[in-house]
Amino acid sequence: QVQLVESGGGLVQAGGSLTLSCAASGSILTIGAMRWYRQVRGKQRELVAVITSPSGVTTSYAESVKGRFTISRDNAKNTVNLQMDSLKPEDTAVYYCNADVRMPLVDGFLEVWGQGTQVTVSS
Repeated sequence: QVQLVESGGGLVQAGGSLTLSCAASGSILTIGAMRWYRQVRGKQRELVAVITSPSGVTTSYAESVKGRFTISRDNAKNTVNLQMDSLKPEDTAVYYCNADVRMPLVDGFLEVWGQGTQVTVSS
């Protein structure tokens, strides 16, 4: 069993900053790509940022957050962070952590989701 637990959400004024963290725990051999998604009620879940290798070299972002959000990971701690600066009201959503995890006795990588954390940006 593997769990992803997000933290760091909350209420912030427009122009402010928040840092989301996600910690993976359980029977983990290695973690591949790690991602942050967000979802507004009634809308599709949107991919916000990806960090695609354990070395953390390759990252990509949704156009709407480029230059404002930064994804990073700590492989020793099995964590991924999302630094969010210059927040806008339209960034308000539930943010979900997602990771490709390789576990003992399981072929390939399993996609695991966190439970989500609410981010609210007031104008």
